[in-house]
Amino acid sequence: MKKRTNDIYKHFGDIFGDLHSEDIEKFKDPVVLGILISRLIDERENTHRILKTLVERLDRIERKLSETETKNKEQILSEIDEDLYNFVKVMGKVCAADVKKHFRYKGKNAASARLNKLVNMNLLNKKQAGKKVFFYLR
Repeated sequence: MKKRTNDIYKHFGDIFGDLHSEDIEKFKDPVVLGILISRLIDERENTHRILKTLVERLDRIERKLSETETKNKEQILSEIDEDLYNFVKVMGKVCAADVKKHFRYKGKNAASARLNKLVNMNLLNKKQAGKKVFFYLR
């Protein structure tokens, strides 16, 4: 039996670390095993409690996100913003210059401001490609 214990120690020496064969012999004592199992059970319960808390927090975050998305979809757009949204929908993707030309704005700043407003309302996404910023539906 001692040979078997030494074989285990040699095989798993890096896991056992500073344990010597005398320490390993203590694991044969049922009281020591009971204490270890009790500690494992306690640790497992703590882990489950932590996981339960994390799941509850994720559920709350998902609910808030869902509520925010619902509110954003229910927002009433001005006629100009609705026309702009529909223009992006038809074109697929647009830049401020496209909007300036189509809606006859004097400058790209007004077009860019309107597009960014729709981005902030979570109706559009934007992505930069070189010097241009393209806007497209979410």
